[in-house]
Parts: sequence; structure tokens; C-alpha cells
Amino acid sequence: MAESAALLVDEVFPEQPVRQWVLSFPYPLRFLFASRPAIMGQVLGIVYRAIAGHLIKKAGLTRKRARTGAVTLIQRFGSALNLNVHFHMLFLDGAYVVGADGTLQRFRPVKAPTTAELTELTHTIAERVGCFLQRQGLLERDAENSYLTGDGLEAGPMDQLIDHSITYRIAVGPQAGRKVFTLQTLPDSGEAFDDPVGQVSGFSLHAGVAAKARQRQKLERLCRYI
Repeated sequence: MAESAALLVDEVFPEQPVRQWVLSFPYPLRFLFASRPAIMGQVLGIVYRAIAGHLIKKAGLTRKRARTGAVTLIQRFGSALNLNVHFHMLFLDGAYVVGADGTLQRFRPVKAPTTAELTELTHTIAERVGCFLQRQGLLERDAENSYLTGDGLEAGPMDQLIDHSITYRIAVGPQAGRKVFTLQTLPDSGEAFDDPVGQVSGFSLHAGVAAKARQRQKLERLCRYI
């Protein structure tokens, strides 16, 4: 882990500001991604394009004239070791201008996202993911609700255990079905308690932690964390 983090800092990330983006999903999608990793991979592409587009637009550029980048780790568990498929993404906090010859030129940093921006971006991600799943025959919508369908989903012997793990419930034994008692982790004293977050329909997008261009040690800590 330490070697991988050092490699990212020394060989992958340029000396530019980097922000951590964390996206978590509604319970039903966590179940779907746990059983269908190929679908999860395609959803990651949707999420990357949405955030990259946001950063490029905020930098005052267009997709034809700009490039940004990210390193993503798909985490499959939460702090309680419950099943919680979510994305940890380290994005360049801005975008490079692309020259006429296709080379990367100056870097345009952007300001930290506001809560309003995160909410709008989360709504965009939720809508695009929903449309994708609908095209795959995995999501149906009516006038009021959206729900996963059974088409293309094979029931497995681990489904009940997965469902209980996602919802923080005891899976087996005399107390099966009861909620697990958990203690929430307090934020580090060095981090703000009011980090901006976008929350839409069970999707939650955080982007409150960043490393400045010359904070390479902090960037390495972020790389180790993800």
C-alpha cells in the first residue's frame, strides 16, 4: 500500500492540486454492483465523465480544449466492515488546456465545489446512472418511483448475507434481522465538520478534502487512504 501510494505521487500525479471525491450509492445499487462488477465498471465511466465535465466547465474550457484526470479505487466495505460499494476518486483539481498540436499546456485550477454545485452534480450522476440501468433492463420507472428489476439478475446463495451486510443487520443466528449497534467515527480534528456534500435519491457525493500542488505528503496520505 505504501509503495503504491509513493508510485502514484512520484510517477502519476503531476505537481498540481488534487481533490478527493467520494461517491456512495443507494442500498439497491450497492447490492447490484456487488453481484454485477461489469455493470459497476460501466457506471464508474459515467461518474468519471460527469465529474471531469464539471471540472472542465468550471475551468472555463470545453472538452475539446481540455483534459483532466483521476485515480479511482472501488471500495467494497464501510468503516463497520459492512458491504458498501463506493468510489474513492482522486481528481486533478482543475484542467489542462490542450494545444493545437494535442499537447497539454497550462493548468487551470478551480475553486472547491459548493454544496449547491455538488447537489447539481449528484443529480446529474443519479440521472445518468438511472438512464443507463434502464437501457440495460435493470431499472424500471413509473410516475413516482424507480426500482430494480429481476431481469438479468440471478439469485445466489449469498444474496441474503449481502442484503443484511448492506443494511447493517445481523445475518444469521437467533438475532438475525436485527440492526447492528455501531459507533460513528468522529472527524479528524484537522478536518472541517461542515464539508460540502451533495445528496440526491440515496446518492451521496463528498469533495471536502484536497491537497495543494506542493502538499505532496498530504497527497501521499490520500493515496494511502484510498
